[in-house]
Amino acid sequence: MNLTTLYRISTGLRQALTAALLGLSTSAALALDIQPYSAERLAQLQSVGKPVAVHFHAEWCGTCKTQEKALLAIKTEGSLPQVTLLVADYDKEKDLRRKMKVAAQSTLVVFKGPSEVARVGGETATDKLRAALSAAAKAS
Repeated sequence: MNLTTLYRISTGLRQALTAALLGLSTSAALALDIQPYSAERLAQLQSVGKPVAVHFHAEWCGTCKTQEKALLAIKTEGSLPQVTLLVADYDKEKDLRRKMKVAAQSTLVVFKGPSEVARVGGETATDKLRAALSAAAKAS
């Protein structure tokens, strides 16, 4: 094998690797990151202006379970700009419910930094949940 052939191979490998890495970075930027709620995590994300949503979920709530399936579908499709979804236990997070003025389980409150940009309650349609979550990425 001569140097020209080696150069072509290494250039081709470099281009393929660059394309693969760009593909990974693009897919990582388009994601719904679902985590359990903690006051520290919410404060951390809000303080740096990141898109974050709080989902008030109850294990006994049928609507919450349907929302959970829709949110997992959104996470799987990977078409959403980066948003962290914090799942708060509706029955345990009473102070948080009061602070955010949440009156019912199955409520999704979306923030861009400390500012609320969307809120939906009882919504199970994937497109409407996606739109609410996307509001955080669009807010400036």
